[in-house]
Amino acid sequence: MSLKRSISFFIDAVLAARLLKPFSATGTPFRTATVFSAAGNRCPANSASETAGEMGIELLTEDEYRALQTLGQFDSKTSSWIATPSNIRRFGGALFCDRRYDHVFVYHNGASSYYAARGFRGSLRV
Repeated sequence: MSLKRSISFFIDAVLAARLLKPFSATGTPFRTATVFSAAGNRCPANSASETAGEMGIELLTEDEYRALQTLGQFDSKTSSWIATPSNIRRFGGALFCDRRYDHVFVYHNGASSYYAARGFRGSLRV
């Protein structure tokens, strides 16, 4: 992502929709408890990808998530789903990130995996 070519506003998606605040460093009950894509009966009714689409935003890419982390320390007690390449999604996988030990980590999980402390972060391009 070239910051000179585009301007991105990073949005803590679920929280921003309810409280109109742009960031939450560690997460709140509003931004947690999402799956990447809903499948199965144990999943929450909304998924990160569906909610982002309804809000008109895109999930952050790995590069955008790393750029966000240069602005502060986010997800030190939570994690966030990020946009996942189609070659991973094809097998039912999804990517998520967090910050631990002063380092940004990228992990994988099944797209329907549910964790109470996982939300998502998105971007809005203007």
